[in-house]
Amino acid sequence: DLVYFLLQHPTLISSSDAFKATPLLHVCSPTLRKHVYVFQREYATVHPALVQLLGTDELTTCVGLIIRNNKSGMTTVSHMDSPHVVDLGLTQMLSLLVDHNLDAELDVHLIGGYDDTLLEHNKGMSTSESNADLDSHSFPLCSKVVEALQRRQEHFHIRTLFVLAHNTRIDSNGISYPIFTGFVVETCTGTITPANFDRSSRSPDEVVRRIRVTVSSGDPTWNGKLLETYDAKQDRFQIAACSWTPRWKYIAQSLQQLSDSEILLRCSTSPLAEGPDFVDNERRYALKIVDLNTPILDNLKDIIL
Repeated sequence: DLVYFLLQHPTLISSSDAFKATPLLHVCSPTLRKHVYVFQREYATVHPALVQLLGTDELTTCVGLIIRNNKSGMTTVSHMDSPHVVDLGLTQMLSLLVDHNLDAELDVHLIGGYDDTLLEHNKGMSTSESNADLDSHSFPLCSKVVEALQRRQEHFHIRTLFVLAHNTRIDSNGISYPIFTGFVVETCTGTITPANFDRSSRSPDEVVRRIRVTVSSGDPTWNGKLLETYDAKQDRFQIAACSWTPRWKYIAQSLQQLSDSEILLRCSTSPLAEGPDFVDNERRYALKIVDLNTPILDNLKDIIL
């Protein structure tokens, strides 16, 4: 498999080691330059003259994909959560980046998607055997992204592959965890730093966007696509709409009745690796849905922030 080969490439091993050695940046709004934050299943493309920082976090089995046009400095970031969104998602990400110029040189970085197969290394299993485990969420997604890049006509240069074994630490019980779950890109230079974001910097409209991630799964308009959030041409956030059904209110009410451990098991592909605010975030957006008298997402179509 191509992703196995790339994981063993000396240049990519070296870049992963360098990224791993980079101190983690804690991002908070009061000290932040103009930035765009990308939630799960979202993407954003920005111009370096307008946006200084672009990033995402909460990556466990998801993959953060960064593509940067070396000539223009235009940068696009997505938070991919399923192989299902990769093909159309790449087309969305590249629509402004290449501007019909297939000869553009594009730097690519993949970060996230730790080895979630929960194997004990002292049992002697090889890296390829562990990654091939059918219970893995990370490996099929990483493999799909790499293969989709290979099939396209654009000129890609993979500079960072900090996924799977490269982004995994093992505890004393043989359980794997991600080393880093987020990053921020400095758009003027292309420098990428491991990062996590506090709640105030995951903006605007954090709760609405978290709800949208969930309910968009039932909207055929977004089938196979990444969610649009930021309009690069107008330099403004524009939260694209998705359809709503009353069913989501009943689901949210059911979620409120669950214990913390039940929420982790039901709502996460990696319950042991989630951050300390995961359950609270799930409860907050469930409460928002239940408290609404009118469907919030029906009104998103024309909202510009």
